[in-house]
Amino acid sequence: MILSSVLFLLTACKEKEAEKVEVLRPVKFEVVGTSNAQNIRTYSGNAKAMDAIALSFRSSGIIKEVNHWKGEAVKKGAVIARLDNIEANLAYEQSVSALNSARSGMTTAKSSLDRIKSLYEKGSKSLSEYESAKNSYQSALDQFESAKRNKSIQATQLSYGVIKAPKDGVIAWTDGAVNEQVSAGHTFAELNAGEGLKVEVGLPETMVNKVKVDMPTSLQFTAIEGTTFEGRVFEVSPSIDANSSTYITAIEIINPVPEIKPGMATNVTFDFRVEETDQGKSIIVPVKAVGEDTNGNFVFVIESEDGKVGTVKKQAITIGELKAGGFEVLSGLKEGQRYATAGLQSLLDNQKVSLQ
Repeated sequence: MILSSVLFLLTACKEKEAEKVEVLRPVKFEVVGTSNAQNIRTYSGNAKAMDAIALSFRSSGIIKEVNHWKGEAVKKGAVIARLDNIEANLAYEQSVSALNSARSGMTTAKSSLDRIKSLYEKGSKSLSEYESAKNSYQSALDQFESAKRNKSIQATQLSYGVIKAPKDGVIAWTDGAVNEQVSAGHTFAELNAGEGLKVEVGLPETMVNKVKVDMPTSLQFTAIEGTTFEGRVFEVSPSIDANSSTYITAIEIINPVPEIKPGMATNVTFDFRVEETDQGKSIIVPVKAVGEDTNGNFVFVIESEDGKVGTVKKQAITIGELKAGGFEVLSGLKEGQRYATAGLQSLLDNQKVSLQ
């Protein structure tokens, strides 16, 4: 009986302790800073050769030969790969045969015209026979010119199955093998031509208008730890990229080293700050962090001693212009304060939260 009472008391105590465990709402937050501090942005990019050329077949067929593979250096004009395009070869051979036949017909018609012209001048042939011979020669000449153009067209079609290096360079990668069937437009290889390296990065529409040609950047490569490289913007795409929904921006690497290879992942940092003045400083908070009630605009400031658990306080603020990073706060906040950035509708004044 005594043992049962003890067990009952222990169970009751545990239940009371469990009831005391408080589940805190997790809250994302940011620390108040100036607009200049918030105008440093870093985006992910990839290193590429300054002149990266995609090489593709312009006709369909089976790959007959590959003379150069990934990593090989090639000279301008070198045949990298060739298709065994039976249809194009057959069409070319037929065009050569047709040209030879047309040339023979033209030669025969010319000889006939010269003979009849001589006889006409001697009075042995009539004018109608002479005119007929001239018409026959003109027709044969037209057929010859047409056959010559067709041969040129078929030769061009035949060249569509051959990939040649347009410049000196190094094959970055290949996509295909001998005896593989490919379609017209298939990109078989990429040629890294020219000197120097660049980095391509996709910028969102909110930031692209801030980037200008010749703007300096700093670059850090995942594969090269502890080193920051200088970059310079030399191209900003005027239209959005359909695949990434960003504006592709190209940056030249000012001081490249041999360790930087095309394809390496890169962090590109843009510094949009202007020179600070007392008048120029302003606090910017994201639009989603600003609420509004009958008393005006507010944010939820988070008071915390350990940076893990805190209490939210509803803080009235006065906002100014809407800028790229959010609302400019004219009063009500100071640098170093934490404020909630999401879920304002479900927060209450003096509510205890966990910081995320």
